[in-house]
Amino acid sequence: MSTAEFEDVMDLDIEGAEASTVHPVGPTEMAARDLSVWFGRRKVLEGVNIAFPKNTVTALIGPSGCGKSTFIRTLNRLHELIPGAALAGSVLYEGKDIYDAAVDPVQIRLQIGMVFQKPNPFPSMTIRGNVLAGLKLSGMKRENHDDIVEQTLTAAGLWNEVKDRLGTAAGDLSGGQQQRLVIARALAVQPHVLLMDEPCSALDPASTLKIEETIRELSKEVTIIIVTHNMQQAVRVSDYTAFFLAEEGTPGHVVEQGETTKIFGNPREQRTLDYVNGRFG
Repeated sequence: MSTAEFEDVMDLDIEGAEASTVHPVGPTEMAARDLSVWFGRRKVLEGVNIAFPKNTVTALIGPSGCGKSTFIRTLNRLHELIPGAALAGSVLYEGKDIYDAAVDPVQIRLQIGMVFQKPNPFPSMTIRGNVLAGLKLSGMKRENHDDIVEQTLTAAGLWNEVKDRLGTAAGDLSGGQQQRLVIARALAVQPHVLLMDEPCSALDPASTLKIEETIRELSKEVTIIIVTHNMQQAVRVSDYTAFFLAEEGTPGHVVEQGETTKIFGNPREQRTLDYVNGRFG
C-alpha cells in the first residue's frame, strides 16, 4: 500500500460503527484497522479502528480489563510473544502492515519503542551505559556516543540532574529519574513512535509532572501513544483520546474517540461522559 493509499484509507468512515476513526489533520503515522485479539479461545479485543496522527499524543483510557495494554502491545508486536496470542486485522505503520510475513519484528520494535509501567533500567549498569544499551543490544551503529547520551537525556528531561554522575549506577536514581532514563534509552535508537503503558502509575506527583513535560516536548518529534488511568493526565498531555470498554459479555472495543477536548468536554456517548466524570471504572 502506498502512502497516498494509506492516507485515503484513514479518511474512510466506518459505516454504522459506534466509534469513528480519528481523522488527522496531518499525515498518519500508525493505524489499527479492524483489529481483534485473542488469548487462546478468549477474545479480548474486537474491531478496533484507530489512526494515530504524526507527532501527536494519543491517550488510551478505560477501566481495567478493557484491553488497553493488550492493544498497545499489538502496535509493536510484543503481544505475539505471549503463548496462545492471536490477531486478526492489521496494524499499519507508515503505510505498511507490521504483521506482514516479510517484516522483521526486531526492526519494528526499534522504530516503535516501548516504555512500561514500572521503570526497568539495568540497575547495576551506569547511567551512560543504560542510555547506550539499546544501541548495543540492537547492533545499531551510531557515532558520537557522548553526544547521543547528552541529547537523549536532555530530551528526556534528565540531563541537568545527572550530567555530573553519568558513571554512577542507574539503581541509585529515584523512580522518576529511572523512568526518564528508560525514555532516554528508548530514544537512543531514534524511534518514530513511542508507546507508553501507564508510565507514571508508580511515580509521585512531582515525578509525574516531569514525565508529562517530557511527553509534551517529545511529541514535537515523536508520535506518542499512552495508556493512562489518570483522566487529568490524559487531558494535560494528549491531543487525541480513545475510550475503551469491555461490557458484560463483550470483548474490549473502542466506544468513542476523537480530539481530547471533545472527548472530555462534549462526548457523543453517555458511557464516555460517565467514565470521564468518574461514575464508573
